Amino acid sequence: MSEQNFPSQAKVVIVGGGVMGAGLAYHLSMEGWTDCLLIEKGELTSGSTWHAAGQCPNFIADYNMAKIHNYGVSLYPKLEELTGQYVSWHGCGGIRFAYHPAEIEWFHRVAGIGKLIGYDCEIIDPEKIKSLVPYINIEGVIAGAWTLADGHVDPAGVCNAMAKGAHMHGAQISTRNRVLNIYLRPSGEWEVLTENGTVIAEHVVNAAGCYAREISKMVGTDLPMINMKHTYLVTESVQEFFDNDHEMPVIRDPYPSSYYRQEQKSALIGIYETENSEECWSHRGGWPEWDSENELFDPEMDNIMPFIERVMERVPMWEQLGIKRVVCGAIPHTPDSNPYIGPAAGIKNFWHCNGASIGIASGAGCGKYLAQWMIYGDAEINMSGLDPRRFSEFAPGEYTKQKSHEDYEHMYKLHLPGEERPAGRRFRATPLYDKLKKKGAIYTEINGWERAKWFSLDGREEEIGFRHNNSFSVVSRECAAVRERVGIMELSTFAKYEVSGRDAEAMLNRISANSMPRLYGIALTHYLAENGRLNGESTITRLDDNFYYVLSGATSEERDLAILNQSVDKNENVHISNVTNEWGALLLAGPQSRKVLSTVTDEDLCNSSFPWLSGKIIDIQGRKVRALRVSYTGDLGWELHCKKSDLVDVYAAVFAAGEDFAIADFGSYTLNSLRMEKAYKGWGAEMTNEISMVEAGLMRFFRRDKEDFRGKQSTLDIERKGVSISLVYFEVEEGNNDVVGGEAVLVDGQTIGVTTSGGYGHITRKSLGFAYVDKKYSKPNSEFQVLLLGAPRKAKVLAEPVWDPKNLRPRA
Repeated sequence: MSEQNFPSQAKVVIVGGGVMGAGLAYHLSMEGWTDCLLIEKGELTSGSTWHAAGQCPNFIADYNMAKIHNYGVSLYPKLEELTGQYVSWHGCGGIRFAYHPAEIEWFHRVAGIGKLIGYDCEIIDPEKIKSLVPYINIEGVIAGAWTLADGHVDPAGVCNAMAKGAHMHGAQISTRNRVLNIYLRPSGEWEVLTENGTVIAEHVVNAAGCYAREISKMVGTDLPMINMKHTYLVTESVQEFFDNDHEMPVIRDPYPSSYYRQEQKSALIGIYETENSEECWSHRGGWPEWDSENELFDPEMDNIMPFIERVMERVPMWEQLGIKRVVCGAIPHTPDSNPYIGPAAGIKNFWHCNGASIGIASGAGCGKYLAQWMIYGDAEINMSGLDPRRFSEFAPGEYTKQKSHEDYEHMYKLHLPGEERPAGRRFRATPLYDKLKKKGAIYTEINGWERAKWFSLDGREEEIGFRHNNSFSVVSRECAAVRERVGIMELSTFAKYEVSGRDAEAMLNRISANSMPRLYGIALTHYLAENGRLNGESTITRLDDNFYYVLSGATSEERDLAILNQSVDKNENVHISNVTNEWGALLLAGPQSRKVLSTVTDEDLCNSSFPWLSGKIIDIQGRKVRALRVSYTGDLGWELHCKKSDLVDVYAAVFAAGEDFAIADFGSYTLNSLRMEKAYKGWGAEMTNEISMVEAGLMRFFRRDKEDFRGKQSTLDIERKGVSISLVYFEVEEGNNDVVGGEAVLVDGQTIGVTTSGGYGHITRKSLGFAYVDKKYSKPNSEFQVLLLGAPRKAKVLAEPVWDPKNLRPRA
């Protein structure tokens, strides 16, 4: 596109012409948003796409990422016919090797996800591997996960094909045109300045890949992502490949931390170093100059040679071959390895489509589901694990660097449940961290926060894995302490906001399905999209006439802050403060919690003065504490919120008072067990952007008589039309492992639903779970099977919580 016919306006401007940007342009135009302009500063593919190896695996254990990968694997074989552009799809299949029994259990989980999504994953023995790839040495390999539809593709070809498809449907593409700056106009439109002119757009998408941070900075934000150096090499021709009609499957092998496959008649070997990994452009913090393109780096051959030698052990026939080509290029990495697909934090109509470390495989699917989100308000898959707002402002910089190096170096190492990796830790530890650590707290990390999972009172270390382990009995004792006596847990990981002002109540009511509480009351409420889908959940306490204390989950901090800020009308008097880092929180719960708390405060804690679902500011030994009578355990209890500087003293006072009642520390393992017994639903699991309050069984929090609020009419329309799936709470026959979420629900071998979360109820001694199932299986006592680590287990739908179904304990 020349400067002369460069458009002055577009509905969407996409910055970046790699596979992610092209994938989005293709799917926006296919959905009817044809007024779309893709701008690339070089030629299409000239960032990290052009030098990629082009791997397209179905094998992935994340349910939603598996949907994204599977979509690409399904589209790419048809793309050449659809667009006329060369793609070079090779559907050769893939095999992942296992060396330990736990890896086989993981394979069963991946195979279960395949059953849900529709791809074949067969767990095969070494003899079957040998029959498929007879020239491979399988010494030490105990099994393989064979994903039959896997393949690889020409990266430039698939990118150009989606760009061509986008153009065929009306999108415009401008290459050799660098974006110089991006401004937000008072009208809310974006002004995108380029070398070829200025374009005004309603939406801007940052699909700049390796360069994404530069685009983010143009609009005053940052992005937690760095670029890692990744090397693969191509050998001279392999005679056996000429002699064999069947293409070698892609092998993914933890022993050399490598993938290797056939590349035409040569071998391609890609290395993920397990130590001494390097980031690109380290002198610039892992980011390139904005005017660079098509960059490659000198490979650190001494660093990768030990891994190449291990590959040669596996495939001895390659040992004498020369190297034809070595490619060392940049791959974007994020702290949790997932891409950024969705809105930027706090900026309306500015989107991210970047951060994919397996970008060729995910480019089409990321484009599809982001296009849905932009056009319809939500995607048809759960986007919480991809939402760019899942990390808070602390994340760019050292945290991201540490986590990304670790993620890269562990590419082929199984991350077992319970395993705590050391990188990026203590970035948001509270003043209570060291005290609890000395008491045996075993910590996990969420959005940078350290959160205790359980307390090792005898020094034992968790025997990590997919089944019940040596923490099981400890968690059981913690559960008993809460149910029978009193327990205390730090909950400082909550996202916390203060909303005040004359119009605060009106604003909150306008975006909430529930009504705002009376003075000193507490309400659980849900934020809805205009289409009625769930966008968020908060607990709101009214501490003064025009003052609300709002609490959300740890990973919702930026998202819910954006929901609040972007909901204030221009002339409204509303002030919103994010006080997450300023306030700490404790949970005191159990039948003796009132007696414990009454010894450290003069506040009247009886039901008439301090009823369930109410909050007050109380004094604990001279410290002002926001005491909220609410508990996710389902027992009598209070959340105690105080300034971080007071947290250690408040904890010490409460714990000392509780010693006469055998108080115990407890962690998130116990909290999950207790909430499953109470059938409490969780954000990001049971509540996601895929569904409405109707499917989720949340209509008791929906105020039909309230004035119009966001999503109200759409929700009523969904209820009137009826839904095809419903959330069920079920008990599964006991074994030595439990539901975690993402498992297939079966009837007569046919998939009828998917689990969302679960756990073992230590007090009721029941293995419990939630699932979305076909509505005809949602009635109490309906039976089905849940596929757990490859074994179908009987399950039955429950009519009510297995613990305190009449909800008497919290009101005690």
